[in-house]
Amino acid sequence: MAVIEESVFIARPPQEVFDYLIRSENVPVWDSSVIRSEQIGDGPVGVGTRSEGTSKIMGRHFDWVTENTYFDPPNRTVIQSVDGKFDFTIAYSLEPQDHGTRLTYRVDAPSGLGGVFGKLADPFVQKAHTRTVRANLETLADLLAEHPDGG
Repeated sequence: MAVIEESVFIARPPQEVFDYLIRSENVPVWDSSVIRSEQIGDGPVGVGTRSEGTSKIMGRHFDWVTENTYFDPPNRTVIQSVDGKFDFTIAYSLEPQDHGTRLTYRVDAPSGLGGVFGKLADPFVQKAHTRTVRANLETLADLLAEHPDGG
């Protein structure tokens, strides 16, 4: 199983960060590995909400569908893949810290992050993707500090 866990301080209150994170269309703005992401259907986000999108990791594209399996605003949300080339779960945990938010991002991939590349690629892909996750979180923190509405 591959696990990547990184955290970042964001100079915005937890509710604002949470509200930005749960909007599928925002993911490609701050996550460089996501090319497209959109909510399936209308309505408020909560347990059972599904999103679909396309990611690019190590030059390979893959489509996915996720579902919110845990939803506790503004503290934690968990999404799990329900369709795609490999299984993954992403958890966002938010805690108030120094007039802002400590966001912890965790991705679990039971079959390994090598997925479409094969098991031998797991360590290489995990190391590369860990760097990407760190950079993405810094982008998110900068974006929300400069533009609280995410724009």
